[in-house]
Amino acid sequence: MNFNFVPFGTLFAEPVRNGLTRPTSVRGDGYRMVNMGELFAYDRIGEQEMERVQLNERELQVATLEEGDLLFARSSLKVEGTGKCSFVQSPPEVTTFESHLIRARLDRTKADPRFYFYFFQSYHGRATVLTIAKQVGAAGLPGSKLAGLSVPQPVPTIQSRIADILSAYDDLIDNNRRRMALLEEATRQLYREWFVRLRFPGHEHTRITDGVPAGWKRKVLGDVCEEVREIVSPGSIDPDTPYIGLEHIPRRSISLNEWGRVEQVTSSKLRFHEGEILFGKIRPYFHKVGVAFVDGVASSDAIVIRPLDLKVHGLVLMTVSSDPFVAVTAQTMREGSKMPRADWKQMQEYPVALPPDGLLGTFASQIQSIVEQLQTFSFANQRLRAARDLLLPRLMSGEISA
Repeated sequence: MNFNFVPFGTLFAEPVRNGLTRPTSVRGDGYRMVNMGELFAYDRIGEQEMERVQLNERELQVATLEEGDLLFARSSLKVEGTGKCSFVQSPPEVTTFESHLIRARLDRTKADPRFYFYFFQSYHGRATVLTIAKQVGAAGLPGSKLAGLSVPQPVPTIQSRIADILSAYDDLIDNNRRRMALLEEATRQLYREWFVRLRFPGHEHTRITDGVPAGWKRKVLGDVCEEVREIVSPGSIDPDTPYIGLEHIPRRSISLNEWGRVEQVTSSKLRFHEGEILFGKIRPYFHKVGVAFVDGVASSDAIVIRPLDLKVHGLVLMTVSSDPFVAVTAQTMREGSKMPRADWKQMQEYPVALPPDGLLGTFASQIQSIVEQLQTFSFANQRLRAARDLLLPRLMSGEISA
């Protein structure tokens, strides 16, 4: 089956629009704003947490997002990121978007937006956008160039069938992500109950002095874990080795589910092993912390943390991913040449109360059980993505009939 190709702009319901400019100083409350961080972190944007800004009446009319809108990156630190496309799915409230993004709203009588979202995920779609991105370079991707892209136009029923097939995979992935979010919240609640509220098993019969229960030991983080700096060069390891950069670490999540490959990087990186914890040290208030489910290498902008014993693994993981720890780390950042960075020498002095071995083992086993479930869902999503990505180019080319 061969599809006809048309200029992308012929499918627009209205001209494309750039987002709004809002300096950091005026952000804080109001309406949700999709930033570059959300665009690169999520292919489908809906209920994620994001910054908020104020909008006037005119902006509320012209600069908000609807179900089915496509968002494109106007520019990126790397040319390969320019034109990255995300799909707006069921925004729960009024949501706008920032100036580095372009909104494309399609005419539903001609186009199923899901189909074109998947087209721009395909190799052909990405290659088409990158051809333009390389032409404009640092100037960014103008809307006029986006409108001129040549895109396939199967009949709407075929578009919807293809989108239904591919969306089924993404729906399963999103469902697993929601289950993972619930599990992660369970770990945070358990940590807060035991180590913040001090409502651990047997607390009713335990004397607490200066915030430390009787029988517990006053320690610092460096007593129970260490920073690991095993530097490796890309040429010394298998190109298929998983690579986790800061872009792969989601905010406020302990699960490191996605990664690239070493073949995509050119500079020295840090080796990590399954179970070790990665802490994004650039702008730590972004709250990028998680446990690795595989062996691999990480960006040198991460701190690799290794618990000294399996029995303290859960305590270390939940401590360094907790809001109080991230807040303290952000307050004591070391000023780097370009941007502030967390400093392990300061981080390792964070106070930790260590329970007796029996209690510690109970806490560790509960956290480990949840981490294992998170790993199972993570690997299931990897398989779903792989299956979807095998189908994607064949459906988009018409090689497989929908």
